[in-house]
Amino acid sequence: MPDLVVLHFTAMDTAEAALERLCDPEAEVSCHYLIGRDGRCWHLVEEAERAWHAGAGSWGGRDDVNSHSIGIELDNRGAEPFSERLMTALERILPGILARWDIPPCRVIAHSDMAPGRKSDPGPRFDWRRLALCGLSCWPCGADDATAGGPTAFTAHLEAFGYPTNVPHDALLLAFRSRFRPWAAGPLEQADMALATDLARRFPIDRGRATA
Repeated sequence: MPDLVVLHFTAMDTAEAALERLCDPEAEVSCHYLIGRDGRCWHLVEEAERAWHAGAGSWGGRDDVNSHSIGIELDNRGAEPFSERLMTALERILPGILARWDIPPCRVIAHSDMAPGRKSDPGPRFDWRRLALCGLSCWPCGADDATAGGPTAFTAHLEAFGYPTNVPHDALLLAFRSRFRPWAAGPLEQADMALATDLARRFPIDRGRATA
């Protein structure tokens, strides 16, 4: 039963090219939904069925993400903003998915969240805060009392939120910033710690789902 939604970008020139690949058995890749930059939406795999979109990685201690997630591919090459029509279409289909499977907004994640260092999509140009304001994802406010900490404390906070921890610190920081601080660069900062602390406090992962 799906209990996650994973967002991707296609990294292809057109939605039609992505559709052709997603429907090619030899490509061994599939997803539940594909949304074009013009707002068109293709339903390719039934939500209760397994699609091949996530690959290696984990979330909240669960390794087989493909078997427990709904994958949505977004028509974007990764180097430009996501179109308004695409975002509107995504905001139109997500509420139904979350309601049908009782998935909380904090379990709508990026491909890069579950596979830091291996995947980078949907990337820093995707507007996660917009989704959160629609109640379709989550967004940290920052903890005023967050300690300075270091990589170990930062990793512990992200693990409490759901990120995998068997990845290098730099890859984890890059994935986190791609979603929550896309303008940031350089080593770990207090601002990163404040946001990570807030994520761990307000959106702790329900690890019971990982064994269900």
